[in-house]
Amino acid sequence: MKMLRRLVVLAFFAFLVVSPYVAFAAPAAELPPGLQIPDAARPGPDFNVDKATEAYLDLLTPEQRAQSDAYFEGGYWLQLWGLLYGLVVAWILLDSGLSRKMRDVGRRVSSRPWLYTMVYVAQWLLIGSLLALPLSIYTDFFREHAYGLATQSFGDWSLDQLKELAISLIIMPLVIALLYAAVRKTGARWWIWATGGAFALILFFMMIAPVFLDPVFNDYKPLRQGDVREQVLSLARANMIPDNNVVEFDASKQTTRISANVSGFLGTTRVALNDNLLDRTSKPEILAVLGHEMGHYVLNHGLRLVIYMTLILGLGFWVVHRLFDGALVRWGPRFGLEGRADPAALPLAMAILSLFFFFATPLTNSVVRQAEAEADAFGLNAAREPNGFAMAAMRLSTYRKIKPGALEEIIFYDHPSGYARVHRSMIWLKEHPGFRSGSGSGE
Repeated sequence: MKMLRRLVVLAFFAFLVVSPYVAFAAPAAELPPGLQIPDAARPGPDFNVDKATEAYLDLLTPEQRAQSDAYFEGGYWLQLWGLLYGLVVAWILLDSGLSRKMRDVGRRVSSRPWLYTMVYVAQWLLIGSLLALPLSIYTDFFREHAYGLATQSFGDWSLDQLKELAISLIIMPLVIALLYAAVRKTGARWWIWATGGAFALILFFMMIAPVFLDPVFNDYKPLRQGDVREQVLSLARANMIPDNNVVEFDASKQTTRISANVSGFLGTTRVALNDNLLDRTSKPEILAVLGHEMGHYVLNHGLRLVIYMTLILGLGFWVVHRLFDGALVRWGPRFGLEGRADPAALPLAMAILSLFFFFATPLTNSVVRQAEAEADAFGLNAAREPNGFAMAAMRLSTYRKIKPGALEEIIFYDHPSGYARVHRSMIWLKEHPGFRSGSGSGE
């Protein structure tokens, strides 16, 4: 009965968060297909970078800009609500004794620590997903539809969530069992071994994701024949990128967002464009976006970001190590936790780690944003489509506030702002006075 009351309180909390937004007004119209080049952005003796940038920003109507700002700024609050919601879920699992009972179920299955830990983690994933469902339905379904960013029915969205859960149930019990093995074997040095293991696992999943994970959610097929394909392959060859696995995928069944990526590791490298990019933009925009994504590959951002993020994760593990034992002394007897190696204490450890990453958000965002800025510069020089890149940045403004304040960008943006990207494109155009841009015909 006590547990039921807590679940009701949690559901009511979720309803209070969700209800003000479900009836959001109809989304503002998107920018029309095709390349648009404002007159102020065309090369000439009077070309001015700032005026050209503002001319691009003026392609957005006041309604479009207000909606973009509202969506992105609402995300700031969702980061806080997500943290608090996760802490409430952890509290329910611990204070109700449910986490302890889940561990005991695992021990009834097997007395071997690695096996009962895996059984515990499977239960933790299932029950945690159920408790997190109200907020997830709002953030990932209702809100995305309200802003015109999602296309799935609730049934299809739910099926994708079940697929994600199934993948987690296959992978996470083993991963966390290995983590707890490190805790048992290495004692106070567990966080060092966990950091090294995380590095190896991230590289492994980078390698297998294009082959085994991504096709679970989308259909990948060779890039359609035509001039765009030939120019994409040419751009890849010119930048020493493998061109034997260039594909497109059906993201439009889930979202209205445009995207592309160069993913994989070692022999699984793949250049992928989503169908929204192919169907709703122009050739200069497609090449500009691909130039940026290829920049990540050529500049080796995949490995570099894995190293940086692993170091930050290692710092997070160290923070958990420093705080976890003290938390166990204070609350362990109340929650029935037996020590550092007790899987029933996992919600407590994850609560500490989630707090760390919440406060580390400016650091993680800045690391990624720097790599994105480097890929922007590479893409401009590789594709030589400054107006295409500026137009693509404007399309991304449907879900990214176009012109934030300087501190706002540092804290909340993991990519350069739309304004920064358009401005850099116009600087490139100014510094190449002999360059002849696209005709603006939407080719």
